[in-house]
Amino acid sequence: MRRVNYQPRPIATEGVDLPTELLPLTERLAENAHDLWAAQRLSQGWRYGPQRDDANKLHPCLVPYEQLPDSEKEYDRIAALGTLNAILKLGYRILPMQP
Repeated sequence: MRRVNYQPRPIATEGVDLPTELLPLTERLAENAHDLWAAQRLSQGWRYGPQRDDANKLHPCLVPYEQLPDSEKEYDRIAALGTLNAILKLGYRILPMQP
């Protein structure tokens, strides 16, 4: 395997205050991230298994988001929060659709 000198450079979001009304959106985006990951795994032939087994394509997280332990949900929440904070840091606004 070739060694790569990779230095991650995420968007610096210090000082971004995520409005409280966006917190429910964060959880919905976390759920969506899990569903996207699961759909990709399933399309690659993975299926649910109580223990992760890469050789047999089994994974214990191939369950609906609400059935995940909080420790697993936290990965998706961190990604969702990071994405929302980056959007705001880049100067965009997030507004609900008008009824």
